Amino acid sequence: MATMFTRRIVAYIIDFFVVSSFMWIVSYLLYILLNPYTAYTLYAYLPYVVPVLILAYCICLEKFKGATVGKALMYLRVVSRNGYSLTWSQAIVRNLSKIYWFPIIFDWAIGRILNQNDRILGVFTKTVVANEVR
Repeated sequence: MATMFTRRIVAYIIDFFVVSSFMWIVSYLLYILLNPYTAYTLYAYLPYVVPVLILAYCICLEKFKGATVGKALMYLRVVSRNGYSLTWSQAIVRNLSKIYWFPIIFDWAIGRILNQNDRILGVFTKTVVANEVR
């Protein structure tokens, strides 16, 4: 059985591919709608659009479903420490480090340095990633 850490990494990679697939579809449709000669201006906006899409994906799915697609496939669920579903503020704050891949490494490392078993934003928001009971 894979460790919780390994399952969370695999879930993050799955989520990366889900968001990337959606971005490819959106960019292709916008490419078709726009003049092909102005397609490069579309790609200039992607570094600003991608973080917003990632945040919206993670925040909305964790708030309403308790898990992103990757977490659901890995049988993981995000809950408050009191056992209830996430609040909007918990969902937003715990996903702030997922804007790009680099901040999440610091989020995890700071949690480990402070002897926490979770990311530091998970500690601040009082949320945990738990095994989903099936």
